[in-house]
Amino acid sequence: MAEYPYRRDGRRYYSLDSYLKTKYNEKMYKLSLNGGFTCPNRDGTCGTGGCIFCSRGGSGDFAGDSRLSIRRQIEFQKARLKSKYHGHSYIAYFQAFTNTYAPVEKLRAVFSEAIKDPEVRILSVATRPDCLPAETIALLSELNRIKPVWVELGLQTIHPSTAQFIRRGYDLAVFDRAVSLLRAEGIDVIVHTILYLPGETKSNMLETIDYLNRMDIQGVKLQLLHVLDGTDLGDLYREHPFPLPSMEEYLDFLGVCICSLRSDIVIHRLTGDGPKSILIAPLWTANKRLVLNRMAQSFKEKDVWQGKNCRFL
Repeated sequence: MAEYPYRRDGRRYYSLDSYLKTKYNEKMYKLSLNGGFTCPNRDGTCGTGGCIFCSRGGSGDFAGDSRLSIRRQIEFQKARLKSKYHGHSYIAYFQAFTNTYAPVEKLRAVFSEAIKDPEVRILSVATRPDCLPAETIALLSELNRIKPVWVELGLQTIHPSTAQFIRRGYDLAVFDRAVSLLRAEGIDVIVHTILYLPGETKSNMLETIDYLNRMDIQGVKLQLLHVLDGTDLGDLYREHPFPLPSMEEYLDFLGVCICSLRSDIVIHRLTGDGPKSILIAPLWTANKRLVLNRMAQSFKEKDVWQGKNCRFL
């Protein structure tokens, strides 16, 4: 443990919980908010069907009700967390759809309403790298001087053939440019990746990890592919089932990814959640407590440590 002094939670990777407790000396919970945005991959700008894995909720199935004001959504989310969290520090997380895909005036109104809450310590904005024009980055930079701003970029994979298959809608160079522009303003970047996309080998997935190690990013989300009802991926899976990992296979490979990841990158997610009501596969992911317990056990058994050379477990 001495090799990793920043890990205050005893985990074998640099968790978000450990980062927050080290930097802010307290635990925080996310308030999943919905700013009422859409996506250029749905409104015809670069596509109409969205990414093939994206649900009707725009990957924000647990987010707030867009019919409510941001203030009311925050109040509702705080009340929902009251039984398990007795602190007063939160991350305002804009999750559903593309949260910078709007005129800057709307973005300013929505984000400012969130950070005005005295208990909101951090603003986290999930978006696409092709939806960050200069005026939007300038706004995020301005807000970052008031409270810390994180921008979460959906990359999923570095491989062009997979990106085309999932209908991502932008080239890798667009992602690179977005990271550079955000970091020039001192804004932390968190990257979303998806493991076990159809057709990708373990070598392909590790190439994405290796690529991110060379980027100026501060966090990563390692998301297992979830096949959800109501998505094009769900229709494809029903017609032509493709292989998905068992829990043990996924945890073994997740350990390899963690070992391969740069030790200063904060890991914000290791599996992700698919809503049980629309989850088609893998069904084992619905038992979150079992997965987390088995994950901790597996990492300990295999001596998994982030930044340690244990690629060939």
